[in-house]
Amino acid sequence: MKDDRNGTGRLARLRRWAGAVKQDVVALSIAARDPHVPWHVELAATAIAAYALSPIDPIPDFIPVLGYLDELILLPIAIFFVIKMIPDPLMEEFRAEAQRRSERPVSRVAAAVIIGLWIAGAAFLLWAFWPTPVPHTPSQTARHAGYCPDKPSHSTWIDAA
Repeated sequence: MKDDRNGTGRLARLRRWAGAVKQDVVALSIAARDPHVPWHVELAATAIAAYALSPIDPIPDFIPVLGYLDELILLPIAIFFVIKMIPDPLMEEFRAEAQRRSERPVSRVAAAVIIGLWIAGAAFLLWAFWPTPVPHTPSQTARHAGYCPDKPSHSTWIDAA
């Protein structure tokens, strides 16, 4: 009873719930590649898993209220609905596989490769879409400088006088 008053019991329940949601996201990513899952469920599972596992957040967390709205409310609801579209025996298999995968060691080399790919992709996009100045021909450069060959310059008038 004392644990519930100071929030420790609630915190433990919240951690278990967050762990279950994380495991369900991994299970959805496994379901997205399974041939026994219908194509529309595969599509939804892929979209939800990609959104949940992506390091890029469409609604940044520093935006008050909306920043955490997608992670705390919308994402769990979407996960719930996609899980309901998958038959229970299959979902149990996917959850067991997700549990098995969570117990194996994490590869730091794979993480470095993925980060390198993200950086290379960002560099390529910057290179491809960075605006480049349009080169000017000599006549365009002279026209922009105020030079006009048909009109004498002030120095010509002074020299002629």
